[in-house]
Amino acid sequence: MRLPVPTFGGRELDLFEGFRRDFDDLLSDFGRRLPLSWGPAADVTGLAALDIAETKDAVEISTELPGVDEADVKVSVDGQSVVISGEKKSESEKKDKAWHVVERSYGAFRRVVPLNFTPDPAKIKATSDKGVLHVTVGKPAEMVAKKVEIPINKAK
Repeated sequence: MRLPVPTFGGRELDLFEGFRRDFDDLLSDFGRRLPLSWGPAADVTGLAALDIAETKDAVEISTELPGVDEADVKVSVDGQSVVISGEKKSESEKKDKAWHVVERSYGAFRRVVPLNFTPDPAKIKATSDKGVLHVTVGKPAEMVAKKVEIPINKAK
């Protein structure tokens, strides 16, 4: 036996419609109302987003650090990892202004990039250009891929 469905204005009344709408709004807004930082990863965790690529003789790491002074960024080696850390600082004068919304965040970040070799600090180069940090980690000589042709034999 089916229970009668309540109607409102000739339309079936869904008792959970408001709940579903609110829940969908919550999921669609997730992350948008959190403090903004640098990229999607940073919205929740305070991390600077990374791009990591590998060539035959190096590992290339890029990260966008808008508003971070080069003097506040540190690149170091810790065992088989490259560590990029720093701090975005707030230095602003607030004279004669009634602030209503300030959508910037400040604070420390730290990213650790694990490698499958121990990097030689002499083979690491870091450059900064327009808020983007580029780190190139040279691979050791024994890691540089050597092309080896494998012969293909006919099956018997």
